[in-house]
Amino acid sequence: MALERLFQTRHVFALLGALGTVLLASAPAAAQSGEGWSVCNETSRIVELATGRPLANTHVIEGWTRIRPGECRTVVEAPLRSGDIYYLYGRTSRAHRGGMRSWVGDYPFCVDSQGAFSLESLPNCTAMGLETRKFQPVLIESSTSWSTTLKETQKWTRERAQSAGIQRLLDDAGVESGSIDGYIGRRTRGAIRDFLSAQKLSSETTDAELIDYLEQVAIERSRNIGLSICNRTDERLWAAIGRRRGEGWESRGWWRLEAGSCERVIDQALIAAEHYVYAEMETDTGTRYLKTTKGDTFCHSPSQFAILGKDKCKEAFYDEAVFKQTAIPEDGRLVVEFFERDFRPEEKSDGS
Repeated sequence: MALERLFQTRHVFALLGALGTVLLASAPAAAQSGEGWSVCNETSRIVELATGRPLANTHVIEGWTRIRPGECRTVVEAPLRSGDIYYLYGRTSRAHRGGMRSWVGDYPFCVDSQGAFSLESLPNCTAMGLETRKFQPVLIESSTSWSTTLKETQKWTRERAQSAGIQRLLDDAGVESGSIDGYIGRRTRGAIRDFLSAQKLSSETTDAELIDYLEQVAIERSRNIGLSICNRTDERLWAAIGRRRGEGWESRGWWRLEAGSCERVIDQALIAAEHYVYAEMETDTGTRYLKTTKGDTFCHSPSQFAILGKDKCKEAFYDEAVFKQTAIPEDGRLVVEFFERDFRPEEKSDGS
């Protein structure tokens, strides 16, 4: 089955546990990776990982291990428990445009999303001021060394993943560098020179240092522009937006927001005053829909969508919903928060 078919709906996307278009492969670690469980990042994004390892009758959950594009890092030291299940959760750096992407599974553990942590698995994350994330299981088949590789559909080598990562971060930092193709050509080299000069950095800056500097600039840039949506509930939300595009309207979604998380869904300065947001709450027993008092009707779809126009949704075989109008952006930036009270009670079927 083609990868595109696997990610047909937003719910399947979550259950399959993919990092955007990122795949997972595990194998005995190569000699240069060292002992323990290592993760290699062959994507064009900086990835932050949390892991779960077995300990007696519980699990120790630890995070975050930051891995640059093209880099391998040990996430659990040897000795490993061969034949046991370990767990992995990943998220992309806040530096990247388009919102954070996460690699998830079906196994919930507590994490501290704000900083480094190490804790045993707990029954109630919220009571401890923590957040729940769903981890992917990884079978470890060696007591000395095991390697897991994150890959994108482009199938970069590690060297090209690093180059593509630099190109992506240049774009995230607002430096035009051309397409993200994993090749450092004349245009990309010129963009790197411009960035180093603007930041008063040495021309001898290493690639790893360059990635770190670019990430810092991109994160700072992202704080000051765009539209962010925050989930202040204890459940997972799926969010969408509606806005003017040229002379018409556009609706776009879905962004997955885990409990307590925020996503930057528009990463450009907000100019138009009219913006609309919509969300649905995913629970263990069904879906809760957004209450709306002031808004407008937009089209949407069960799968990820970008739809031009907001009229005649049914005729175009789309679903429709009333999106909530936001406040007016200030200085090109706006934050929208969803709380439990913003959603209608779960609807019961006639047979319940």
